[in-house]
Amino acid sequence: MARITLAYVGGGSSRAAGTMASLLAHGSEFDGSHVVLIDQRADTLELVATIARKMVTARGLDITIEATTDQRAGLTGVDAVLSSYRPGGFDMRLQDELIPMRHGVIGQETQGPGGMMMSFRSIVAMQSILADLDAVAPNAVIFNYTNPVNIVSQAVTLHSDRLILSMCEGPMTFWQPVLRTAGLDPDRAEVLMAGVNHNCWSTVHTYDGEDLLPHLAAGYERIADDPTVPVWDKRMLHLAVATGSVPADYFRYYYFGAEYFREAQSRRLTRAGVLLDALPGYWQHYAEQAEQPAPELDPTRSRGGIHELELAIDVMAAYYNDESNRLPVNLPNVDQALPGFDADTVVEVWCDVDATGAHPVPQQPLPHAVRGITQTLAEFQRLAAEAAWGGTRADAVRALVAHPFVGNLHVAEELYDELAYANRDYLPERLLR
Repeated sequence: MARITLAYVGGGSSRAAGTMASLLAHGSEFDGSHVVLIDQRADTLELVATIARKMVTARGLDITIEATTDQRAGLTGVDAVLSSYRPGGFDMRLQDELIPMRHGVIGQETQGPGGMMMSFRSIVAMQSILADLDAVAPNAVIFNYTNPVNIVSQAVTLHSDRLILSMCEGPMTFWQPVLRTAGLDPDRAEVLMAGVNHNCWSTVHTYDGEDLLPHLAAGYERIADDPTVPVWDKRMLHLAVATGSVPADYFRYYYFGAEYFREAQSRRLTRAGVLLDALPGYWQHYAEQAEQPAPELDPTRSRGGIHELELAIDVMAAYYNDESNRLPVNLPNVDQALPGFDADTVVEVWCDVDATGAHPVPQQPLPHAVRGITQTLAEFQRLAAEAAWGGTRADAVRALVAHPFVGNLHVAEELYDELAYANRDYLPERLLR
């Protein structure tokens, strides 16, 4: 079993209690380990630490829990860093969603202008983490869940020798609802997805050993005019049939952008607004559980459920226990494992993970019908990462106008200036002028 010192940056966040529940559910794989929760919010940090310590005791695990607001002290001597933080919290996510809409552009957490601004805040914070690791934990590996994971990883990959593996469950989950909409059983399918994070497509798709696509086409024909099937379920199935590849759910913003934008305008709350309304209830539940001798999180009252970041934990378990596991990972496209993308572009592919690292399994190229848009998004990923790491306003505008959501230079300039002003407390001066 792995006996490691793990720092969890973001250990006082609203998803941290669920993350610790997930880690401790794998506790036997990490017995003898020490976990350091790091966050700037002392009150919520201690609440999560209390829940985690009680879970350890109740389960009879040999894991110790520490909590600190001192980032460098918490990172000292660690073997691994689990990164899942959100500079500016959901208040800034709300601005990422609302400000673009005022300019006629979709506002979304990880895509387009909103995603770029989140990446700027996240990368500025990551630079301080890397500086501390260089000083006090030079061999630590980063297991990243901080969004947008692809842009954060791209920046670290281009400007640091630090090993960073970033994770997202999307390739494991995006395709299943599409099959269910078509009336198919996901257990009878093999679907492998690849691309860039939140923007992947199926490159292998079979059903009972046969080509999946005719089954999807037949399923769409059956439900196309059925008013009981949710509209967005129909649209995503339609997109799979039209492109010849099962899409990530996030492609709804690209192929049905006008429809999504109209619906977003009509809603009382954005996604961030919904989460801000829910946060007090999450923290009330955590406070109640912190009083119990054996805390049990209710998934309906916990941010993200009770198995948060489980993929990252699976990757860490495979890496530190040297038990090979096939899992999706975001990492540089070394040896151009995914054809059509530069070797130093961070791509999302299935990998065999063991003590020697994450090794991409052989990849089929993306179908031509969807390769172009994914390559465009990979180039935006690079431009945004470079702007965040050491660029200026001009670099940020250059990235923004390259994104399919924008495509107009005047809009990009005006939109960026408003976003930058809203983010002025989180960005360096070079990005503000």
